[in-house]
Amino acid sequence: MSKKKNKIQESVESIAIALIAALIIRALVIQSYRIPTGSMKDTLLIGDFLLVNKFIYGINTPNRIIGTKIRIPSTRLPGIKQPERGEIVVFRFPKDDVVDYIKRCVGVSGDTIELRQGTLYINGKPEGEEKFVQQRYDREENRYIDYFQVTRKNGQQYIIRKASRPESKMMSFGPYVVPRDHIFMMGDNRDNSYDSRMWGALEDRYIVGRALVIFFSWEKLEPIFKLHKKIRWARIFGVIR
Repeated sequence: MSKKKNKIQESVESIAIALIAALIIRALVIQSYRIPTGSMKDTLLIGDFLLVNKFIYGINTPNRIIGTKIRIPSTRLPGIKQPERGEIVVFRFPKDDVVDYIKRCVGVSGDTIELRQGTLYINGKPEGEEKFVQQRYDREENRYIDYFQVTRKNGQQYIIRKASRPESKMMSFGPYVVPRDHIFMMGDNRDNSYDSRMWGALEDRYIVGRALVIFFSWEKLEPIFKLHKKIRWARIFGVIR
């Protein structure tokens, strides 16, 4: 009986240790994240599930009990590097820091950000070379979208979206100088993103981590019985750029 009890105890302890280790890894190193909105289309789609590196920018310890909205004291430890222009960053939304957001960093401390006729300028120069790719109808947004490929000076490439008939308020912004210890965040879906243009630059202390890879993805508009269409097989294990 004692041997059986010992085996049960060992199993329970092993499971407890594994669970604690998993929670530590989730809290401090790697975290999963689900895309709930279309602000980063088509780089990231609603229904994409990501892995986020929380270590690279400095570990931001949990500010709430996992699985709840109960707040606890939090701090941000030193990291390997700071976010750079062009990187996709997960962060705590400054107006409600129990909610996580994800956007692209387009400006760092000291940069002057300006939007002219829908084109983003950083320190007086376009964010990169813009090349028109195509126009497509977006059934979720119920409008036509123009796609552009942005090629930055460092060779990084990504796709941004602009409404074919944008609202005038989305066509201009700034000039705005990013304060010290802040970064400027924008969605790749430029005319449908609630970002730093509306709520200001992001203070460093809200940074959570850098988006790494899509580990799963599904299309919310497809019914569950059409599994072959609901799962976006081509996006799984896609590296986020």
